[in-house]
Amino acid sequence: MKMNRIKYLITCILCGILSLSAFGQKRYTLDECRKMALQNNIAVRNAANSVEAARQERKEAFTKYFPTISASGAAYNANKGLLEMDMGPEMRMSLAKNGIMGGITATQPLFAGGQIVNANKLAQVGEEISRFQQERSENEVELTVEQYYWQVVTLKEKRKTLLSLKEMLERLLRDVEVAVSAGVTNRNDLLQVQLKKNDVESNLVNLENGLSLSKMVLAQYIGCEGEEVDVEEAALASNEAPAFPVELRKDHEVSLALTPEYRLLQSNVKASKLQKRLAVGKNLPTVAVGAGYMYDDLMDHSHPFGIAFATVSIPLSGWWGGSYAIKKQKLQLRNAENQLVDSSELLVIRMQKAWNDLEDAYKQILIARSSIEQSAENLRLNEDYYRAGTTTMSDLLDAQAMFRQSHDKYVEAYSQYNLKILEYRQATGQ
Repeated sequence: MKMNRIKYLITCILCGILSLSAFGQKRYTLDECRKMALQNNIAVRNAANSVEAARQERKEAFTKYFPTISASGAAYNANKGLLEMDMGPEMRMSLAKNGIMGGITATQPLFAGGQIVNANKLAQVGEEISRFQQERSENEVELTVEQYYWQVVTLKEKRKTLLSLKEMLERLLRDVEVAVSAGVTNRNDLLQVQLKKNDVESNLVNLENGLSLSKMVLAQYIGCEGEEVDVEEAALASNEAPAFPVELRKDHEVSLALTPEYRLLQSNVKASKLQKRLAVGKNLPTVAVGAGYMYDDLMDHSHPFGIAFATVSIPLSGWWGGSYAIKKQKLQLRNAENQLVDSSELLVIRMQKAWNDLEDAYKQILIARSSIEQSAENLRLNEDYYRAGTTTMSDLLDAQAMFRQSHDKYVEAYSQYNLKILEYRQATGQ
């Protein structure tokens, strides 16, 4: 009686500790994990910074449309005049020994070989590319956080199965102990149950360690490092398999234009075309007009004046090296176009593969669900046969192991099915 009371007290204490620990943990849904990961993940924040940097670069390129204004000034003081003249015997004139000069000019480019226009277009394309890269980063983060989420869910479901199996073994152990005491069965059956129970407890320890680590990884990824986090229970134990999502199926050729990968390839082609135009523009004449206000005081006389000017610059020798630069950009443009065609075909293949994987994952759920029903019936029959003495303890323990394995496979199949849904949505730009 004393031993039973001690066991009861220990059980109550452990339950209290576990309940307090569970109370201190924040439970997150899958949607909450996604939102927090998108808000706190380093890759997403860096991608957002890259978009903002590209936006600032576009604004900088826009300023090239406006006049360039510059101001300059100088002052000097020499030990002799800059201009000296002999006026006669013992007569010498020294001028401009000191003075000041300054001015302000504004230059407006009229024609620069299309460099300003194309540079602005290239900056806009660069901003597009950064946004598409941000979208790709967000997709990668969503897929990763969902993998971590379902890993935690899978381990929690496996823990439930192990605990259920442990309870079954404890009941079986009590029955076998009574049967051994009554001489109905031999001690070997008792040892087999004890060994199986020890094996389950060992698996529980390993599983708890893996579950704790998985929660830590999830917490770090969603920005809750150092906190106790958990996930909401998923509806995995329903008697019916989920309905197959036929509505997700899309025309892959049509969906190609919706994917950030394809749009990124298109932007790379645009950028290559603009870079080729810039290479041509660098070898074309540039025309600019300007005006300025100048001031000097070199001979003790204030001299302000205005000036208007026009400039024409023709890169005569630049065509030698420029012709090679243009050829280089033409080849890079051709590579970008070839990459667009090749990668587009691969993206369509990826969509079809993602759909095939989704169909396979759904079939695995149906198979696993059927295995659960069959293993449960097999376990029930072996329990009845063992009580009737028509089967061995090894057969009963094997039936329990098969029951556990069928549940584990169903949980794994369910998790993979949800991941494949997300992968197909991302592959088709949904």
